[in-house]
This record gives sequence, C-alpha cells and structure tokens, in this order.
Amino acid sequence: MADLQKIYRGGTRDEAELRLEEFAEKWDAKYPDIAQAWRRNWERLVPFLAYPEEIRRVIYTTNAVESTNMGLRKIIKNRGSFRTDEVALKLLYLALKNITQRWAMPIKDWRAALNRFAIIFEAIMPAF
Repeated sequence: MADLQKIYRGGTRDEAELRLEEFAEKWDAKYPDIAQAWRRNWERLVPFLAYPEEIRRVIYTTNAVESTNMGLRKIIKNRGSFRTDEVALKLLYLALKNITQRWAMPIKDWRAALNRFAIIFEAIMPAF
C-alpha cells in the first residue's frame, strides 16, 4: 500500500513515473497486473497530479468522493434540466454545502482543499 501511495502522492508526472517503475521492480514478480493496470490507465491518472496536494488528498479519499458524486447525481436527476448554466452551478454549489454538512467525520484538511478549489475555479464559481 505504501508503495502505491508514493505513485499518486508524487509531486510531478516524472516523479510519479519513477515511483511506478520502482513499484514494478519490487512487486511485478508477485503482482504483475497492478503496474500494468496503472500503465494502461496512465493518461487518465496523470491529470490528477496537476492539482495541489490539498485537493489530491480529498480526491483519493474515495468514500467521500463517491458519496459526493451520489449526492450531486441525485440533485441533477431530480431537476432534469436547467434554464441556464448559472442556475445549475448555484444548485450544485448549494448541494455541496448541504452534502458537506451531513458528513459525520469531516475529511482531514477539507477546509484547505475547499479554499484551493475556490482559487482554481474562481471564474466558474457563482458569486453569492
């Protein structure tokens, strides 16, 4: 587990590739499918490294991500269509506020990640 974490916690694409090669050297004899799966999906995984550490920590906390996705899908499904993009963004923003309030155990450093999201996506965040 710690060897895999070194891959997705790498600061850059090059560092992550190096960690993947180190993982493969150590574990391919016993578990060859793991490194192959990472290589097959590499181009889908790499954009994740462009985000700051605070956001990456939230993304690889799968339970929170899946719970959030389910909540957002429910909101979108119940509405069907939206008059404008701004209406959709505001509804999703309010849904995210409600979803995070329901979490019994908050994600470590969620506030830092939320601040980074606000900075990165400032242009599309609705003003309230």
